[in-house]
Amino acid sequence: MSGYLAKLKSNIACSVVAAALVLPAGAATAQHNPSSQQIIEALKPKQPLTRSLSVSPAEQAKKVETDKFVDTLRNRPTRSLSIDERQQIATVAQERPRIDLEIKFDYNSANIAKAALADMDNLGKALTDSSLKSATFVLAGHTDAVGSEQYNQDLSDRRADSVKRYLTEKFSLAPDRLVTAGYGKTRLKNKDNPKAPENRRVEVVNMADK
Repeated sequence: MSGYLAKLKSNIACSVVAAALVLPAGAATAQHNPSSQQIIEALKPKQPLTRSLSVSPAEQAKKVETDKFVDTLRNRPTRSLSIDERQQIATVAQERPRIDLEIKFDYNSANIAKAALADMDNLGKALTDSSLKSATFVLAGHTDAVGSEQYNQDLSDRRADSVKRYLTEKFSLAPDRLVTAGYGKTRLKNKDNPKAPENRRVEVVNMADK
């Protein structure tokens, strides 16, 4: 029996390692109560694996186009974003450093809960760190699947705006460095459980690529 248990433990360990390896490389880091330093590390642009390869004309053109798009987002109110622009933000975000924060809000409200203030302060300290200065960040609001699509869209917009307001007022972050975008229930983190609390989150994305 001892040999069987040892083999079973070994198989479980291998399964855990294998599960970790199949996670998508660009997936947002899900953190519970992360420190400011953990947020900084998640949002820092990653160094390229090699500097020997030159950038192709197509890649350079794509970068120029993306930079222009990011510039158009500054000082834009959330509700002015079109569906196509929201989708483009989500597409660019897949290739950028980002982190999911489970910022708690009062029930059925865009008011940041008292229990989330420590997380908000850690986020503010991270975004004002010298290593992230001058970067533009997207604050993407997400909800769970409870309620109508229109209701959740409005709620996600208002919650993203609340996070931006807190950061600009308490940490004096320039408003044009923070772009808010609501996605309602269209981009669930846990699709197997649409009502799961991890779907109610604010995704922070560093739109810089260097």
